[in-house]
Amino acid sequence: MGDAAIRIDGLRKTYRGSKGQPEKQALKGIDLTIPRGSVFGLLGPNGAGKSTLINILAGLVVKTAGHVSIWGFDQDQHPRQSRAAIGVMPQELNLDPFFSPRGALEVQAGLYGVPKSQRRSDEILELVGLSDKAEAYARTLSGGMRRRLLLAKALVHHPRILVLDEPTAGVDIELRQMLWSNVRKLNEQGMTIILTTHYLEEAQEMCDQIAIINHGEKIAQDSTANLLDRMDSRTMVITPDAPVTGLPVADGVEAALRDDGSLVLHYRSAQTSAERVLESVRTADIRIRDVRTEEADLEDVFLALTSAQSDDPPADDQDQPRRGIHCVRL
Repeated sequence: MGDAAIRIDGLRKTYRGSKGQPEKQALKGIDLTIPRGSVFGLLGPNGAGKSTLINILAGLVVKTAGHVSIWGFDQDQHPRQSRAAIGVMPQELNLDPFFSPRGALEVQAGLYGVPKSQRRSDEILELVGLSDKAEAYARTLSGGMRRRLLLAKALVHHPRILVLDEPTAGVDIELRQMLWSNVRKLNEQGMTIILTTHYLEEAQEMCDQIAIINHGEKIAQDSTANLLDRMDSRTMVITPDAPVTGLPVADGVEAALRDDGSLVLHYRSAQTSAERVLESVRTADIRIRDVRTEEADLEDVFLALTSAQSDDPPADDQDQPRRGIHCVRL
């Protein structure tokens, strides 16, 4: 097992077709290794297979083929131990409205067989900021508080691995900051974090490594820094001394004007040097007041990798509701 928190080999999931429909391949032989102690991003467009993969890890969906080890426990040979090693915070607000937060944690701990002497419900409630709501009915909690309670439930059995499935979708900035503060604390204590998110800047900031899946296949896995280095595109933004009347012309350089009057030049560093780009600006008789460069971000990498498969029909991820990819600037 080595330093792997999770190792997946040849994982496949096929759903039977209904009413004469063909079978749906949600996962098509996924190989994935997640290092211990990392914050690992699992990204992909809607229907890529992310939720199917997570539900297989959680023991909620039965795989069609392949091998899964969680914290050194083979999922087929040691299902109880492998399930106890992982906690999942789902994206759906599936809470019993008539339990209090403390009651919900106690029931959850009982389901995992945690002895009363080892339960730490009050400590977890304090961690997620729900101590003052410990005895309130879950149905009286706000949406943000319910999100916090889902995180608390995922922690009751002391898991080695925490899976956060779209944890900040639709939440406010205060809750998002609180959640990531808690995640960093847990990671510093040695917990492995697996994150799925549609907020790509969030993944770029939080994750050590990232895997991208599309149509049920893994199309990339690397450190966040290495994924960003894959993008050869560069952007130079020039603030001119006077309004630009003619765009620079050079091989390998695309020039455009922004609404604020700045000049934007796109180029590939392997084909064109920054000096050549500046030379084209000078040749166009444009005087430069200021110049800066913009590097590629994770959104660029994601779009570049997934667009290569855009002509294929998406795999049906029956465990995830359909939502459009959306990215926000935090």
